[in-house]
Amino acid sequence: MDVPEVRVDWRSKGFWLPDETLTAAELAADKPSIFGGRFTWPLLVLRRDAAEANIATMAAYVRRHGWELCPHAKTTMAPGLLARQTEAGAWGMTVATANQALVLRRLGVDRVLIANEVLDPTALRWLAEQGAAGWEVHVQVDSVAGATAAARAAGAGRLRVLVEQGHDQGRTGVRTLGELEEVARVVAAAPGLEAAGVTAYEGQLQTGPQVDAFLDEVLTGFSRLRAAGLLRDDPIVSAGGSAWFDRVVERFAPLAGQATLVLRSGASVTHDDGFYRERTPFLRVPQEGPLAAALDIWAQIISVPEPGLALAGMGKRDAPFDEGLPVAMEIRRADGSSAPVTGVEVTKLNDHHTYLSTGDAEPAPGDLVRFGISHPCTAFDKWRHIPVVDEDLRVVDVLATYF
Repeated sequence: MDVPEVRVDWRSKGFWLPDETLTAAELAADKPSIFGGRFTWPLLVLRRDAAEANIATMAAYVRRHGWELCPHAKTTMAPGLLARQTEAGAWGMTVATANQALVLRRLGVDRVLIANEVLDPTALRWLAEQGAAGWEVHVQVDSVAGATAAARAAGAGRLRVLVEQGHDQGRTGVRTLGELEEVARVVAAAPGLEAAGVTAYEGQLQTGPQVDAFLDEVLTGFSRLRAAGLLRDDPIVSAGGSAWFDRVVERFAPLAGQATLVLRSGASVTHDDGFYRERTPFLRVPQEGPLAAALDIWAQIISVPEPGLALAGMGKRDAPFDEGLPVAMEIRRADGSSAPVTGVEVTKLNDHHTYLSTGDAEPAPGDLVRFGISHPCTAFDKWRHIPVVDEDLRVVDVLATYF
């Protein structure tokens, strides 16, 4: 895939470049420390070694189990990281929207799966045209209306379609096997559509037994469509968020040899210090992992207005907060010394302020705090450019994001 040259300047949050423009290659050649004056706070960084280890871990995991990995690109939308995942053997890339699919098409990603129903006729026509021109793009449908819209837009083009099965109180996807077959029949009968397979998302379920029961229902749905002759000869079966992919791999094992099995887990590329640290499947199957948190945000203490309270110059514009607040990991004093923090807790975020309960710690104005994040899927979109750092916190690359 094509990774466009990255240029940073005064528009790049976290970089301090009031009068110059630099390429990622120029920064990498210089290897500046993040504490050396070219950066300011807050600053999101990606730790290279951790991210590369995560990519290798997931690539090895799917290979061992006979699966393909189509990681969700919406986690990062960073061409540099998507390219590394592709180089490691990713089968394709998953996206959430037609707009994201357009970005990946322009980046030269050969195979894309849109994990949502697309109903916009303009986008559907373009997707069908690109499919007819040789691009392998897959869309999902979970209703007769969606299948009909895809058929109407396809015309003389081509759309590969996955019928999505869901669960009660879940996200998208048909709720019954009867609906699954009804939608699949519309797809199979439409000249411009190809019934490529079945897809599902189990990530919102809370317990292992709930996940297993749902995945078994998906197996039943796939078998029903296959027996009815409603799927192509080499179908796809796809599932897998980042919290239950071990259950997906185990429950779908009987499909080996019957379908191309595609895992869509995306958050594993950086993991985290919150939501996924507590929910990673590798806690259940530690011999298969592990993953390491690869994202840090450095922020400066800007006020200590009363005992037990400190405020850091970081907020909702900078850090994810939808699946847990940032986690204080380390404090760096003005003299350059640093130490892990204990007893320091983030209690809330404003737009540009983080409230810290300091416990027995005594942060001072000007100190830097390294925060781990919770939920990488809402971290990358807040940053146009992200420095990639080595173990010495020297910049070795810069990622651009395409949200």
